[in-house]
Amino acid sequence: MKQVRELDAIDRRLLALLQEDATISHAELAERVGASAASCWRRIKLLESSGYLTKTVRLVDATLVGRGVNVLCNVRMASHAKESRDAFEQFVRSQPEIVECFSMSGDWDYLLRIVVADVVGYNTYLMRQLLSEPTVAGASSHFALGLVKHTTAVPV
Repeated sequence: MKQVRELDAIDRRLLALLQEDATISHAELAERVGASAASCWRRIKLLESSGYLTKTVRLVDATLVGRGVNVLCNVRMASHAKESRDAFEQFVRSQPEIVECFSMSGDWDYLLRIVVADVVGYNTYLMRQLLSEPTVAGASSHFALGLVKHTTAVPV
């Protein structure tokens, strides 16, 4: 189990900076947070081992790779049994088109963000994949018309 520890001001500045640009050098980080490069390196390693920092990735422009349509899809389960939920969640993890999945309270059981090339592509995905999944009783789709804000950064 990861040990949760109290974050100080330098830790918080490091987290904020690394969320903006994970390729920034330790020397640049040190200059921007007012600490030594060695201290920054040690702090980053501790933030990683404590679970505050997870994997490092590069973000891809979805439009440039032909996945510029975002669909928010509410899903209702056929059954709420643990086996059904587990099977659905395994299905979700196996689908590259589903980039986010939230278990929800309220009228719908899950909210998915699905990225596709176009409306025809989504219709094909919906009919051949999502609605063919035995654990799914129904779905309601909403197409995003534009992107007002997108960030992966968490306020620290």
